[in-house]
Amino acid sequence: MKLRSVLSALALVLGALFAPGFGVLTASTDAQAATKITHATATSMFSSRGITWSSSGGCSNRNNATCTSFDQLNQATAQGAQTLRSATGCALNITGGTETGHASGTYSHWNGYKLDFGKSTCLTNYVKNTFTYIGVRGDGYPQWQAGSGNVYADEGNHWDVTFYNCGGC
Repeated sequence: MKLRSVLSALALVLGALFAPGFGVLTASTDAQAATKITHATATSMFSSRGITWSSSGGCSNRNNATCTSFDQLNQATAQGAQTLRSATGCALNITGGTETGHASGTYSHWNGYKLDFGKSTCLTNYVKNTFTYIGVRGDGYPQWQAGSGNVYADEGNHWDVTFYNCGGC
């Protein structure tokens, strides 16, 4: 009877250690399940902090590349934008969200991990003076990494930001 209890406990511990996305032995590079939010929820979160957004098409359809959509945005990404606004004190304007037309990949716009921010002297100075330069991305754009691990790529006319987390919210 005692052996059965020990084996049951061992099975529970091993299950917890190796469970995908939960165990301590899970690879840190694996994308974890993220809480997805609606466009309406995201815009409410942004408005509450004075963050604006715009689209070249004046729309929010996720399936239209000229729109700026926040449908299926990760909650942590929206919170990351709020954290950025609070930390910088800069006016932020989001010009790209989860709409089609961006590069694919696990940590992509479509999958809710990225936002594009319009360039401003305030934001550029903050990123370059506060975060660590980590070299150029595969496509040649220079990148800076925040202490939180979030990555800011200077794509010329905007900042392409990958939010792996909320940035300390």
